[in-house]
Amino acid sequence: MKRMTSVVACFGLVLWLGRAAAAAPAEQPWNGEQVAWTFDDVPVGGLPDGWEIEATQQVGALASWEVGADETAPSGGRALGLTSPNHTSRGTFNVCWTKDVSFLDGEIEVRFKAHTGKIDQGGGVIWRAQDKDNCYIARFNPLEDNLRIYYVLDGDRTMLANADVSVAPGVWHVLRVVQRGADIHGYLNGAKLLETTDEHFAGSGGIGLWTKADAVTSFDNLIVRMDRAQERR
Repeated sequence: MKRMTSVVACFGLVLWLGRAAAAAPAEQPWNGEQVAWTFDDVPVGGLPDGWEIEATQQVGALASWEVGADETAPSGGRALGLTSPNHTSRGTFNVCWTKDVSFLDGEIEVRFKAHTGKIDQGGGVIWRAQDKDNCYIARFNPLEDNLRIYYVLDGDRTMLANADVSVAPGVWHVLRVVQRGADIHGYLNGAKLLETTDEHFAGSGGIGLWTKADAVTSFDNLIVRMDRAQERR
């Protein structure tokens, strides 16, 4: 795999503490490759190598995404965030993502902190992304107090699972998604809240970060754990 800024790659068997002994297939011990971004060695005002800014259902200008100084960031000083939406569209999905990671089965985890947004707040991750208009989304919205999983097909979003949950505002939280085959599980702060199945995107794809409309959000410690077998494209 090509070397990327703020990326740590390792191979090995990792047995995650706290998992139940009789875990479901989507929760099996992980054996594969890990890629992680802490953003701490990305210049302030920049993006990690290989990342790009796009939007689904774009109306107006693209949002501004950049790495910025944040003394509260879990990794130690910098975070990647949407800093300005630059538009007033209620239906635009703001995306910052990379094709350099081809994710099929495994786990994606990120720390996030919601800052502002009158139309929408919070955000999440995308994966198995074919492009900006075709991907899976897992996101938390503190205005609605819910965690959801969607698929986006040709720019149209369809909800697969919902859980009503509230968390403390203005602090960092942990979003995690697990997908193996068609089985998808969603977690917030370590609690599994969502389970669903879907086969719209059976092949591998890119990964990235997502907000909607005017949601200004910071992200840190993005970790992608890819199972060793990643053949389907």
